[in-house]
Amino acid sequence: MAQDAPSFLLVDGNNILHAWEDLRSLLRASRERARAELVCRLTDWSDDADSRVVLVFDDGGTAPRNEQREGRIQILYGAPGETADSIIERLALKYANIYRIEVATDDRAIFDLAAAAGAETLSAAALQDRLAADLRARDRWLARHRSR
Repeated sequence: MAQDAPSFLLVDGNNILHAWEDLRSLLRASRERARAELVCRLTDWSDDADSRVVLVFDDGGTAPRNEQREGRIQILYGAPGETADSIIERLALKYANIYRIEVATDDRAIFDLAAAAGAETLSAAALQDRLAADLRARDRWLARHRSR
């Protein structure tokens, strides 16, 4: 992999929705609102990140595989019968030797497969911590530069 190769963060969307306490609570009320909140957080983070974000969900409904972009992130929905796990697995196996790939999930099978393929792995808690730390760093930077 070239040093200047783009990096991608693959996020197991449903897994993260169930892992983060506040999103899990929101998920119980509305799956769409929980997904929108996760998209919002990842989009906000991606504004300052070097990584491109690919958020992957199961259950694309009755349509064939669905793909959309929300701001700076790409969102993939599995085709009927296709899981987010299988999409993440395929992407990690295909691209981990070409790009810098990180996979965020608490699914042990996907975590292990991604690591074996050469991708870096993050737990759901580590991803949440990274987003929070980067937001704090951005807020500190903004505060320093506003006071000048």
